[in-house]
Amino acid sequence: MTTGATLRPAKRSEAAELAILIDIASHGFASWLWYGKSAETAFEHGRNVLRRDTGPGAWRDAMVAEIEDEIVGVSVSYGIDASILEIEPKHPVLAPLLFLQKRVVGHWFIDSLGVYRHHRGKGIGRALLEYEFSRAGQAPVSLITESHNETAQALYRLNGFEEVARAEAVPLFEDSRKHDWVLFTRNAA
Repeated sequence: MTTGATLRPAKRSEAAELAILIDIASHGFASWLWYGKSAETAFEHGRNVLRRDTGPGAWRDAMVAEIEDEIVGVSVSYGIDASILEIEPKHPVLAPLLFLQKRVVGHWFIDSLGVYRHHRGKGIGRALLEYEFSRAGQAPVSLITESHNETAQALYRLNGFEEVARAEAVPLFEDSRKHDWVLFTRNAA
């Protein structure tokens, strides 16, 4: 199915590679979030965030796909508990994402799913999704993507996800492409 890809838990030492793939998966949204948070560059800050041992979305929440000792894809996921209901967005751009996440308390949440472009179409994304389904146990699995990301939406629909809600995205920049954030959920089988 994955043309020789092996899935394994990420290592802390791979945080830089994780940062790159997470930024690819988010179409630059992650590096925008990481930019200006400290004296570090956006990617150095992202790497350091991912190197943390605790907190949602850190290296311990990541699974990597490898082909011939090269990381070619990643999924980052965690359970969403009721504590999210108390979180206020630190920036208006985050408000619609947080609004959607608050709808899926008790779900397993795929925060990021990314594969390098030259390795797409080999079943790696699907294999990472299947891993996440097993990791979720009996919990529903949810994720958020951009309304114009038709390729990702097709993958999610083929794997049992259905669109359950949308929220208009706040543009990152004046000339940003307008889109909605789309919440997809797959109920436990």
